[in-house]
Amino acid sequence: MTGPGEPDGERLGRVFLGRVTEPGDEVAGRWVREFGVREVVRRLRCGGTALPGVSPTRWAGLVARAGRAAPERDLAEARAVDARFVCPGDGEWPGQLDDLGDARPLGLWVRGRPSLRMWALRSVAVVGARACTAYGSHVAATLAAALAEHGWVVVSGGAYGIDGAAHRGALAARGATVAVLACGVDQPYPRGHAALIGRIAHQGLVVGELPPGDHPTPSRFILRNRVIAALTRGTVVVEAARRSGSLATARAAQRLGRFTMGVPGPVTSALSAGVHDLLRGEATLVTDAPEVIELVGGIGDLAPAHRGPVLPRDLLHPDARCVLAALPGDRAAPAEEIALGARTTPEDAIARLYELRALGYVERHGDGWKLTRQAVISVRDGRHPR
Repeated sequence: MTGPGEPDGERLGRVFLGRVTEPGDEVAGRWVREFGVREVVRRLRCGGTALPGVSPTRWAGLVARAGRAAPERDLAEARAVDARFVCPGDGEWPGQLDDLGDARPLGLWVRGRPSLRMWALRSVAVVGARACTAYGSHVAATLAAALAEHGWVVVSGGAYGIDGAAHRGALAARGATVAVLACGVDQPYPRGHAALIGRIAHQGLVVGELPPGDHPTPSRFILRNRVIAALTRGTVVVEAARRSGSLATARAAQRLGRFTMGVPGPVTSALSAGVHDLLRGEATLVTDAPEVIELVGGIGDLAPAHRGPVLPRDLLHPDARCVLAALPGDRAAPAEEIALGARTTPEDAIARLYELRALGYVERHGDGWKLTRQAVISVRDGRHPR
């Protein structure tokens, strides 16, 4: 097969079919697999006997659309915005999209200089609610920036909310990001993200199944999500209500055997309810980029263990901590009483009390020992008394 800049019969046929059929049409995908692109195109152009699996009404509609299809014009319009058509068999085609079977895209329109195949090899999807909270926007941007800094490509859908925050976070870190659109790559949608999508096309990649000029519809958004899921190593859902379209991406990732992850939110937030449902299932809870990379990365990409801060009391010998814990908080006590409380001998208790005095935890009062005023506060909040 020739390269993406050189239209041949197979490539023109796929561009033609992309204008006639809808994304993810498994019936059309089966036709291509069983009869080949050229034969399917020929049958649609001549409008004769219907191919199997469609009603006469549906076949008539496809034939009518075929009569208006002009693949050479679509390729020319793509070249006008520096876009190319990448299809199976090209060196730039991401092989993981083949996991979609008959729902595999006929091809992808791509704007941007990098190789889609190479970028997809090390990519993570970050998706979520359009009407996100400030918490969700912050988490998505921070997570995307950290993933980009670790050399991962952030893939999302270019929409308002979590998608936009993820793209901006990756760009702010001077990293790589890919926007997968539910419309033609020459039609930035939503309009309010025209500048953002233009910046992504300049610094990263803008990708879509639909031919130039095509507009999005609700069903196309859902079908677009399967491409995001298949293209990436895993999908992270940051915020999603129970009816959020981003959950379709997560479900597609699960069906494809990709990693599915969720960032928890407040249990009182309806915008996190869908994520929490995922986490009660087979999704993995993540809170930062290292935890994501531990799942999608290679051997040795382990997230650091999360521990609380090391407090001064943690550095004490265990026997000294026992003696310190045995001191009353409101009075002085003799060494014998402290030894009983610490389950040790008076001699050992006295030795530990002198250590604690040197560190400012205790002071001597006649024959007794008492916590210093500063130590009472520090024992309560974990600070060093000095």
